[in-house]
Amino acid sequence: MWKNPVKRALANGEPQIGTWLSLGNVFAARLMARSGFNWLTVDLEHSPIGWDSAGLLFGAIADAGGVCLARVPRGDHDYIKRVLDAGAHGIVVPMINTVEEAKIAIAAAKYPPAGNRSVGGSMHALNFGTSAGEYYQHANDEILVVLQTESPEGVANADAIYSLPGVDAIFVGPNDLAAQMRAPDGTEATQEEFEAMLGRILAAGQKHGVPVGIHTQSVEQAQKRIDAGWQFIAVGSELKFMVTGAQEVVANLGLQAAGDLARY
Repeated sequence: MWKNPVKRALANGEPQIGTWLSLGNVFAARLMARSGFNWLTVDLEHSPIGWDSAGLLFGAIADAGGVCLARVPRGDHDYIKRVLDAGAHGIVVPMINTVEEAKIAIAAAKYPPAGNRSVGGSMHALNFGTSAGEYYQHANDEILVVLQTESPEGVANADAIYSLPGVDAIFVGPNDLAAQMRAPDGTEATQEEFEAMLGRILAAGQKHGVPVGIHTQSVEQAQKRIDAGWQFIAVGSELKFMVTGAQEVVANLGLQAAGDLARY
């Protein structure tokens, strides 16, 4: 059975760099899977990608030798079960604020006795290059479980969440974290306050031996975070790459470009 290289690299302290897939296009996924990123995450939280399309994307990435992850809309049993049965090599679970929410997500990704994932399906085995029986036996060891810390509440509970068995990595969505840090009157947190919050997340991850990552938008941002000890690094998305590249061409040709089209 295929062994998850990202899970092993993170456990060995090696940074792993990937990007988001938001377009839901199989042709784009085939190309991105060959572009050299360590992993690709199909975003089912903030895109209109449906179940059929997600399964095709996972298969296209796996067939190219890539690592396909899925960000689920919410950390419940049904969403996690469906993306894993559709062939995802791991999950990214948003808005994990409490220990109970973390336990629910972890259990949904693990077959008994470690969790409560139900047994069924066949596409998962195809993407791990194995038989259904062998998949059921070894999937718990290869599925990557990434939980997102995106709020002050999640940071306050970081010690308890990060110490749970089955947490392979933590991931920060900086826009959501910044939004959750707003004061009751809507005042944004200062950059110093935001970086201090990130520092608490990184420190908690290092304390419990859990790799911590963050979404970045440039090579410079990514390298800065890696140098500081962050490991699970996302850079933009195929959507962002497309729009940014097009806007650069338009600007360089002196045409009038639209502004804020894609942030991720």
